[in-house]
Amino acid sequence: MHWTDRIGRRVRLRDLHILLAVAQWGSMAKAAEHLAISHPVISKTISDLERALGVRLLDRSSQGVEPTVYGREVLNCSVAVFDELRQSVKRIEFLTDPTAGELRIGSSDPLMAGFVPAVIDRLTRANSRIVVHTIQGTVADLHRALRERRIDLVIARQRHSPSEQELAEELLFYEPLFVVTGMQNPWARRRKISLADLIDEPWIMLPAESVAGPLIVDAFRECGLPMPRTAVVSDSIPLRNSLLATGRFLTVFARSTLHFTAKHLSLKVLPVKFPIESRPIVIVTLKNRTMVPVAQLFIEHAREVAKSMPAAAKHARASALERAISSQRN
Repeated sequence: MHWTDRIGRRVRLRDLHILLAVAQWGSMAKAAEHLAISHPVISKTISDLERALGVRLLDRSSQGVEPTVYGREVLNCSVAVFDELRQSVKRIEFLTDPTAGELRIGSSDPLMAGFVPAVIDRLTRANSRIVVHTIQGTVADLHRALRERRIDLVIARQRHSPSEQELAEELLFYEPLFVVTGMQNPWARRRKISLADLIDEPWIMLPAESVAGPLIVDAFRECGLPMPRTAVVSDSIPLRNSLLATGRFLTVFARSTLHFTAKHLSLKVLPVKFPIESRPIVIVTLKNRTMVPVAQLFIEHAREVAKSMPAAAKHARASALERAISSQRN
């Protein structure tokens, strides 16, 4: 039995609906009356179904009709089909409601530690029926997940190379990097520091495959310096925070991480000029892809949270962190 020739083109949902009605009422005449369809139409539909499937679906008698063993199999499948359709309609109604539904977000570890939670908190406070799923990874991995439709959108640092043609990017804010240590570190009390002063200190470096890792390397090269002494390599925010709290280590944090989490941590931004231009943080979506309303709602909240951050634009005035650094130098 060929699906395309015999089934795909010849069996319709309306036919299955009529078969279900006939089985339910036990009579073609009663089914016709219930469905407001003529008896000949009912009879022809059943005959066409039997011809398409190549088996008898109903046993006819003077007392009415009764499904055959083949008919019961088709009826069982028909019930499942219509149940799935009803569930699909309910899911569509759920998805079209901007105050409910599920959202899948991909982002990097630093943004998951500050900016993304701030957006999720704002979104879910106003819409308690929204469920947010998150995954973390490199920008390349996140873009791949987006293309494979495993996530709805990505929030990440913009890549150096041009984005794939099927991806659309929207600028949220620029993300400078800062040298950070724990409050107990002796360097936390210094007012004038250069990168050269910190070469021999134990650094927590970011992995080379991370977006910010190569930026740190570029910063030292820009100053004509060798790489500092690497004590730990990790992009884990909790691990870096714990090590910084010992007062022994240095690392680099992005502005958004400090903006949203610094008040909960005993960290000190060192007055070190980082000679690397800020990189933009963008929302990445698939072009020509219909987004569920909750995804669009998340993007709107992300824009508002980005606006609330200091120096959201590239050439805006210095943030509170930068002003603090400037005052320390003076």
